Amino acid sequence: MFILDAHLDLAMNALEWNRDLTQSVQDIRKSEFGMTDKPDREKNTVSLDAMRKGNVGICVATQIARVSNDNKLPGWNSPQQAWAQTQGQLAWYKSMEDIGEMIQIKNSMELNSHLELWKNETVSKKPIGYILSLEGADSIVNIDYLEKSYNLGLRAIGPAHYGPGVYAHGTDSEGGIGIKGKELLKKIEELNLILDATHLCDISFWETMNMYNGPIWASHSNCRKLVNHNRQYSDEQIVELISRDAVIGIPLDAWMMVPNWIRGESTPENMDVTLDKMIDNIDHICQLAGNALHVGIGTDLDGAFGKEQTPLDIDTIADLQKVPLMLSKKGYTKIDIQNIMSQNFVKFLQRIWK
Repeated sequence: MFILDAHLDLAMNALEWNRDLTQSVQDIRKSEFGMTDKPDREKNTVSLDAMRKGNVGICVATQIARVSNDNKLPGWNSPQQAWAQTQGQLAWYKSMEDIGEMIQIKNSMELNSHLELWKNETVSKKPIGYILSLEGADSIVNIDYLEKSYNLGLRAIGPAHYGPGVYAHGTDSEGGIGIKGKELLKKIEELNLILDATHLCDISFWETMNMYNGPIWASHSNCRKLVNHNRQYSDEQIVELISRDAVIGIPLDAWMMVPNWIRGESTPENMDVTLDKMIDNIDHICQLAGNALHVGIGTDLDGAFGKEQTPLDIDTIADLQKVPLMLSKKGYTKIDIQNIMSQNFVKFLQRIWK
């Protein structure tokens, strides 16, 4: 089944992890043998080759660069440095286009053309379509830079990531969006960019809902009802997103899939983390919506974690093909399953880009 994955940090892996994503997952693992600088060495799950094998023909691919400020997490010391980092990431995507590995999708005509290409079984090596998204807006030096980004193909943006950001407060922080954040939201709406609500803390989330009227999705967010942490969305927040015709992508980071995960100690084996937990999150959103039209796939695979923090039944991203059968056994129809695996996000894009 054709899959759209709404959140993959491909350029981050290429530039910061130094992974050649044109190789197979197995070859990347071999190249990392003995490396200990990051906890997920030799445990990667994503490559462009694996995406093709899993029929993951489109992804929302990120740029990401945090500014330090009051944030305890590593980041750049100025927005100009963060901007430069995101432009290096964009250069990698463009280099993948140059060799036919990827192709950027910016409008409905390009989207529909790419979907037709992936239906063509006579084409042996198809490029992975990518929609460019900025995870955390710290690198937007000022509002003029958002327009620059749009002209370079940016089509989605999350105002915050982890901690307090330049424009909004994100995961594990508390606070609103402020004057700069409001200015950013106004420009996002003006450009018809997709606002990614993922990572907004509760206060910033509701302030955003009170003033933003443009297209919105949550590219990789699970349900707080199942794992009680501020990174997940409460039922009230999910219902709000549904009321705005949003689609919510379900991620596969183990700590967001089961309660009481302890970083560095818990394992997918001893916490029994399987794709069944993904199905539980999908089903919870469908029950709140009363249909299967507001949920999709947003794996975040290799988003600074690997198999040490991934469901047991995922070796590579190609294993997403296990999900349709699991949904079928849960009672979902073929049309429901197609919508969840790709069509909800596809139709969302076709609607806002028409």
